[in-house]
Amino acid sequence: MRQQPRVLAKTISIGVMALLAGGIHGQDYPSKPIRIVTSEPGGGLDFASRVIAHGITGGLGQAIIIENRGGAGGVIAIETVARAQPDGYTLLVFGSTIWLVPFLREKVNYDPVRDFAPVTLAVSSPNIVVVNPSVPATSIKELIALAKAKPGELNYGSGALGASSHLSVELFKSMAGVNFVRVPYKGTGPALIGLSAGQVQVMFGTAGGSVPLIKAGKIRALAVTSSKPSALFPDLPTVSASGLPGYESASLGTIFAPAKTPVARINRLNQEIKRYLFSPEAKDQLLKSTVEPIASTPQELAATMKSEMARLGKLIKDAGIREE
Repeated sequence: MRQQPRVLAKTISIGVMALLAGGIHGQDYPSKPIRIVTSEPGGGLDFASRVIAHGITGGLGQAIIIENRGGAGGVIAIETVARAQPDGYTLLVFGSTIWLVPFLREKVNYDPVRDFAPVTLAVSSPNIVVVNPSVPATSIKELIALAKAKPGELNYGSGALGASSHLSVELFKSMAGVNFVRVPYKGTGPALIGLSAGQVQVMFGTAGGSVPLIKAGKIRALAVTSSKPSALFPDLPTVSASGLPGYESASLGTIFAPAKTPVARINRLNQEIKRYLFSPEAKDQLLKSTVEPIASTPQELAATMKSEMARLGKLIKDAGIREE
């Protein structure tokens, strides 16, 4: 009986030592450069990755290396991170297609919920509803009225299947009860050129590609697709406020780590990334590239992913959208 206190003391001592070791281990992170994997170079997410990497290097005390993995619609980048060691040294910066691809393809080699640990939402960019100047509509209400008067006669251009320029229109069609006919292009750039040339009449264009053509008078802007007015286009109303209540669509840039990455490391990354995204420097840099900085907790990103999978997954299924 007298030995029990010594055994208990020994147990407590071991426990304290383990806690101290864990604390010291956590303080050592990061102890080497961190890799950010994203899609092809030159795109909006590539630029955002580089801006964020530059902004958090000082706080983390380590270099951030950008690795571009294009191909297969970005799936190579996704799968690279899904297979990476869950140690906090590999991150994925990717759009919301990360959780939409499984709805679009018969077989994918990853699960967006099972294989990834959310870190934070990073950037957002609305689409802009734009029309060829020959289209007799200057508002969302007028566009809906025109589409209903001429069912199936208005064509819309879009980039890749399942991209924001595609799904944002399909969501609009579903909610407004109209029928635009899709004309696929190899990318949003060629689609916008087709719109300005009159090959198609409508497009929900990306911000970066649309603005130069809007300023040149080659296409007409009607509204932004975000739920609230955008700092990128303060003079444009939202689709929701100008004719289709409840409509919302935006391109999201997200940051994930491999599943099972230690929570302490996820929280450290989240803290540093959020700190930078809330800074005036980040806002200035990112707005210049037509994306708005946003930030969230890991739990908020997980909730966003879940709600968007339910909302847009149903849209994709109901519209019969599927890659061949």
